[in-house]
Amino acid sequence: MTTVIGKKAPEFTLPASNGERVALADFTGKHVVLYFYPKDMTPGCTTEACDFRDQHEKFAALDAVILGISPDPAESHTKFIDKHGLPFLLLADENHEVAELYDVWKLKKNFGKEYMGIERSTFLINKEGVLVKEWRKVKVKGHVEEALEFLKEQR
Repeated sequence: MTTVIGKKAPEFTLPASNGERVALADFTGKHVVLYFYPKDMTPGCTTEACDFRDQHEKFAALDAVILGISPDPAESHTKFIDKHGLPFLLLADENHEVAELYDVWKLKKNFGKEYMGIERSTFLINKEGVLVKEWRKVKVKGHVEEALEFLKEQR
């Protein structure tokens, strides 16, 4: 399955940092900012998470929830949240099933080595569960502000 703008976003249920299992359907009636990131506690991922943290109230004012997904286990997410005061859930996609549903599990290259991993990406899902925007190969700087501006335009 792949994501298609204007179609229902792929449904999923994953373990969350709060110890519960969370489904995309749990957020019907709210906008969902679903962002995929490679790894807890790494520089780019920390910057992105903290940028979402710093804009969290503005997203909430637009009736949006933020959900982060990485292959890290929920325990790692809890430490990441505690260390950086993140006010949103992080979901554990340890088998990268959801990353594959959203087509963000990709072959990556770093220092001459090839490996499979998350391609930093964000998806905006509307209150009816329809995918309205996707950002792929995200560059962290300015991304959260761009997503917030796009969400404001959806009103």
